[in-house]
Amino acid sequence: MARRKKYKHDEDHVDESWLVPYADLLTLVLALFIVLFAMSSVDAQKFQQIAKAFNSTFAGGTGVLDYPSPTTSDEMEQLNIQDKQLTKEAAEEAQKQLEQEKLKEVQDKINAYIKENMLETKLKTTLTDEGLLITILNDIFFDSGKAEIREKDKKLAMEISELLVMNPPRNIIVSGHTDNVPINTSDFDSNWHLSVIRAVNFMKLLIENEKLDPKAFSAKGFGEYKPVATNDTKEGRQKNRRVEVLILPYEQK
Repeated sequence: MARRKKYKHDEDHVDESWLVPYADLLTLVLALFIVLFAMSSVDAQKFQQIAKAFNSTFAGGTGVLDYPSPTTSDEMEQLNIQDKQLTKEAAEEAQKQLEQEKLKEVQDKINAYIKENMLETKLKTTLTDEGLLITILNDIFFDSGKAEIREKDKKLAMEISELLVMNPPRNIIVSGHTDNVPINTSDFDSNWHLSVIRAVNFMKLLIENEKLDPKAFSAKGFGEYKPVATNDTKEGRQKNRRVEVLILPYEQK
């Protein structure tokens, strides 16, 4: 009878000593995951703060974070540099997107002007990665083989200059283009020469507008070397004879 009572007493009090090492094991596993998380971060300062906190918590023995980090100080510095570069790239991309939106507003304004004045066959706009491109057919400004803007078209040129007034101002490139029909006159010895002078003359007329900064303008001539259509047809050659105004995205200094 005595043995039965003792056996019953043992069954009523199950040995729970295993809970102590089990709890310690869970604590160590939790600490391990937090350490791994901290090591994955490129912020060295935050990592050191976490290390101090856990070493204080586990004071009384060797801290889990007392061991040297597998990531050296040089590697951490490199990671910080990479992090800054990524942040800079993200900021630049956001700025680029914002500038595209602003150029789209300028494009809408110019398109409204084109529609109001029924100039769809003479002017067009294109928004590209380079900037906002305004294409103007030469036939509305120049006589064949000439580089002087016709007197009757100067008013239109000045109206276009008003459309280029922006805040902040953007850099603007005016370029001249021709078809591939050869030219050799007393004034121009090549299409390239003709295209350069046309671009310069058009640019000079634009910057007569005192609201525009001449320092923001430059001129180029491409002759027949950048066609947008075939030169085998009259219509194609007409499209190739053009002046282009490229409004560049604003760049913060």
